[in-house]
Amino acid sequence: MTTETKKNIKEFVGKVVSNKMDKTVVVAVERKFPHPLYGKQVKKTKKFYAHDEENKCKEGDIVRIRETRPLSKLKRWIVVEIVQSAE
Repeated sequence: MTTETKKNIKEFVGKVVSNKMDKTVVVAVERKFPHPLYGKQVKKTKKFYAHDEENKCKEGDIVRIRETRPLSKLKRWIVVEIVQSAE
């Protein structure tokens, strides 16, 4: 009997803010949550370094990134797909 264990792998959708490095893009992921005291919606942005093997991503693209093993000092994410291409 085989029991399949599914790991909790994180995925985010964000916007490419820089593609100046070779095979690396910087993706800004924005999240909204209510302020703990006042209840107003607050936006927080976090940047992730993601591996882009074919250098396909351009600035302004909306991409899906997935957590992976450490690829370098800062890179722990990989680009899964380009959701929407920049004009």
